[in-house]
Amino acid sequence: MTATTTPTSPALASTPPDGLPAYRLLTGPDDASFCRRVSDALALGYRLYGSPAAAFNGQNVIVAQAIVWPGTVV
Repeated sequence: MTATTTPTSPALASTPPDGLPAYRLLTGPDDASFCRRVSDALALGYRLYGSPAAAFNGQNVIVAQAIVWPGTVV
């Protein structure tokens, strides 16, 4: 029998990297670029805050997702 290990993630800093704010609202057209931006923020350590929102501007669906740094009081 072999043991499986789970990779450990590095400890998160108490503040976001690169001077980014603790709360961010990402917005843009509903496309792969927007999804990459959200995914990149999650990979940095941000967490989703609330549900995504979507609206139609007459040409494109525009989406928004709030994210927060862990430990942020909102």
